Amino acid sequence: MSPANIDKTIAAPVTVIVAWDTKFYDKLPKLFPHFDMRPIFAGNPALSDETALRNSSLEGGYLIMAARALGLDCGPMSGFDQSKLNAEFFPDGKWKANFLCNLGYGDPTKLFPRNPRLDFEEACVIL
Repeated sequence: MSPANIDKTIAAPVTVIVAWDTKFYDKLPKLFPHFDMRPIFAGNPALSDETALRNSSLEGGYLIMAARALGLDCGPMSGFDQSKLNAEFFPDGKWKANFLCNLGYGDPTKLFPRNPRLDFEEACVIL
């Protein structure tokens, strides 16, 4: 962990590893039975890795939304050594960490004020 994340992670009741399955396509016949997508991903590691990382990011976002809906505070972070974490928790190499998320009830006195947000026009382009 990066030094700024150590104390927060130790204090958190739960730290979730949001990870992606490098062989997710093996489950596609069950999860997406409408069309055989497995060969498209199984033979293309670049496409498979990019898709798995993107989908794990989306699923991690859904986890955060669900946790917040339950009143939990969430501390997503990428300040950690991914290779060490993968070696410790996923030594077979089938799963790879995307990001970590501390869950619990934070101390409101330690929160930063909300950061400024970009206006729509600064963040988006309508094509």
